[in-house]
Amino acid sequence: MSVAFVFPGQGTQAPGMIHHLLDHPVVIRTLDEISEALHFDVRSLDKEQCLESTNAVQLALFTAGVATARALIAEGVQPAAVAGLSVGAFAAAVTAGVLQLRDGVELVRLRAMGMANLYPTGYGLSAIVGLTESQVEAIVHAITSKQAPVFVGNINAPRQIVVAGSNVAMDRVLDEALRQGASKAIRLHVSVPSHCPLLQPVADLLEKRICTMNLSTPQMPYVGNISARAMRTKELVAHDLVNSIAHGVRWHDATTVLQELGCNLFFEMPPGHTLSDLARENLPGVNSVPIEASVLPRVLRLAQQAEAHT
Repeated sequence: MSVAFVFPGQGTQAPGMIHHLLDHPVVIRTLDEISEALHFDVRSLDKEQCLESTNAVQLALFTAGVATARALIAEGVQPAAVAGLSVGAFAAAVTAGVLQLRDGVELVRLRAMGMANLYPTGYGLSAIVGLTESQVEAIVHAITSKQAPVFVGNINAPRQIVVAGSNVAMDRVLDEALRQGASKAIRLHVSVPSHCPLLQPVADLLEKRICTMNLSTPQMPYVGNISARAMRTKELVAHDLVNSIAHGVRWHDATTVLQELGCNLFFEMPPGHTLSDLARENLPGVNSVPIEASVLPRVLRLAQQAEAHT
């Protein structure tokens, strides 16, 4: 049994999320390093008002993920593989050693600003629970239009599908999903249409910038967003980081690959427990633990037990 680190994406943010991280010297040092790269204190980003900004949200999530992962590694918890949903992939790539921390900060900032500038209002994400991917695809195909586009985005679980696009079209999709028997169909707290072709210009920006960076070979497998493959080269990781913003995320498939790699213990980086809930509901045999300050002793015990059984 091995450990995987998993990193959540936008929508999991919460006020105070950076201030509630592990009280650990490595966390403090990482926050200082990121603040230096940003030229302001990253701790200021977790205020409720700040978290209305896509830029603040994505930088805060990246910070929380990298800082916590580094602290766990410093305590002797070595992941056998990593995966991150959406912007969480950048924290996963830093943890795997593909990106330098400063480069990760720059890419996340560029990504978030590009997304917000393209679609400041009128677009977002919604989640549909209880229908299959093919059912949601059929609904989306019937409703989308050039004037009000909507796309299938993330496949978080076999029956938890995220759609992305214009608010007008998403409202129609949600109504139809409920009519066809969805148990839940709700708007998410994300104000941009992530992971669909509308964001190809952002992918193009990221491609130009990442080509100038000094990337390194992953120190452990990185499981990608687009294809849910275990990636072991810097070129494949870079391609996934750049292009996932304009493609759907196959998160359920990615976590299945983690399990196939022998990772039956997931440590979910903060904030929240969304990825652990998905694992609990859809991956029998996987124990997924959200990392909070109060559970650190338990996390270290679980990691030691996993190492003993590897």
